[in-house]
Amino acid sequence: MQDLSQARFATQAVHAGTEPEAMTGAIQVPIFQTSTYVQNAPADHKGYEYSRTHNPTRGALETAVAVLEGGSWGLCFASGMAAVDTALRLVLPGQKIVAGDDLYGGTRRLFDKVYGKMGYCFEYVDTSDAEAVAKAVTSDTVMVWLETPSNPLLKITDLEHTASLARACNALCVVDNTFA
Repeated sequence: MQDLSQARFATQAVHAGTEPEAMTGAIQVPIFQTSTYVQNAPADHKGYEYSRTHNPTRGALETAVAVLEGGSWGLCFASGMAAVDTALRLVLPGQKIVAGDDLYGGTRRLFDKVYGKMGYCFEYVDTSDAEAVAKAVTSDTVMVWLETPSNPLLKITDLEHTASLARACNALCVVDNTFA
């Protein structure tokens, strides 16, 4: 991949994650719709085995997002709930997660009905109330989970303030910005 680390944002937005496609020379990565890729032998492939694990189209998107966000790598998912589930796997049962009290219903059900039963500890707080967030985020917090605007009430969270509270506790700060 080309080095775009010194390029301006607009250039990165156009070129990050892209290389001319080898077979046709297409400038933009084509949408690869195949589910399987040829292998010389089991586990001897050209970088791709099955689309559900990785494919060139998703790889280009992940690279582009990482470059645009100033990250080292990125992950893309087929659904928001797959991303939510993956992020929660960074936490262990018994650890404290501070979450907004106004979350997408599917997220709240996953937290309470699945992860809660596995021993994950959720403390729900009105994240639009900076004082309530400051009170809830303590040294035993390992993750702060936000939606802004929240769903369905469209509450707004001060991301800079809340992220600084999380950083002070060495906690991860996750922001679902679906509505934004």
